[in-house]
Amino acid sequence: MSEVILGKDANIDEGVKLGYHTGRKISDHTLKIGDDACIRFGTVIYGGTTIGDRLATGHSVTIREENEIGDGFNVWNCTTIDYGCKIGNNVKIHCNCYIAQFTVIEDNAFMAPGVTIANDIHPGCEFSGQCMRGPHIEEGVEIGVNVTILPFVRIGAHSVIGSGTVVNKDIPAGSVVVGNPARIICTIHDLKCQSGLTDRPYGAILLDGSNKPQR
Repeated sequence: MSEVILGKDANIDEGVKLGYHTGRKISDHTLKIGDDACIRFGTVIYGGTTIGDRLATGHSVTIREENEIGDGFNVWNCTTIDYGCKIGNNVKIHCNCYIAQFTVIEDNAFMAPGVTIANDIHPGCEFSGQCMRGPHIEEGVEIGVNVTILPFVRIGAHSVIGSGTVVNKDIPAGSVVVGNPARIICTIHDLKCQSGLTDRPYGAILLDGSNKPQR
């Protein structure tokens, strides 16, 4: 087992394994988790990862080594975060998702159940391990059920990716995307609420040069 540095006020179920020792050669096997963690039965978190405050996991979650994860990370049942990812603050990843190695996810992004991320552009090639890279998902992106995201693509801030979409190319900020292959159908400001509760659900988000929402 690796060394585990755990913050205060953690709530950890029985059947959790912290600091699982990877078979890969890494420079530091220490697991660091911030304050107020809630880690549920069946979760395995490898040594060599750093996670901020207010981590919350569902059951049977795996978080592997060499991940850098911010505050307020919520991850639901049966999801795997593979090694070498960078995940920002207040990211939410739902059930049965797979986050491939070397994926970048910025603050406030959301993934619905069944999202799958790939990182290998030519699997089986003798050089594939040298050029693996997951996608870069920018601030506030909303990703629907059973979306597949291919390697190397970049999804612009606050875009909305419809259920079942296969994202195979870069997506500009503020886009609404559907289909296989992905196609842009409008911007988030063009969407109208079908329930009638509001006019435009994303109307309060303004995309500026820093890709930060202005409310």
